[in-house]
Amino acid sequence: MVPRDPAILLSFVNAKLRDYYDSLEELCAALDADQSSVTASLAAIDYYYDPARNQFI
Repeated sequence: MVPRDPAILLSFVNAKLRDYYDSLEELCAALDADQSSVTASLAAIDYYYDPARNQFI
């Protein structure tokens, strides 16, 4: 289950990316999460995925 609150989602996603997944695509597939919803939710609080860092910054 993916958190809905953007601030909690940010922490959750970045921790998962750091510890378990090599890309946002891999994380979303594993968690059955909609990638566009995740990126839109985090963009609403000014965080964007950086594939070179594999995190939202």
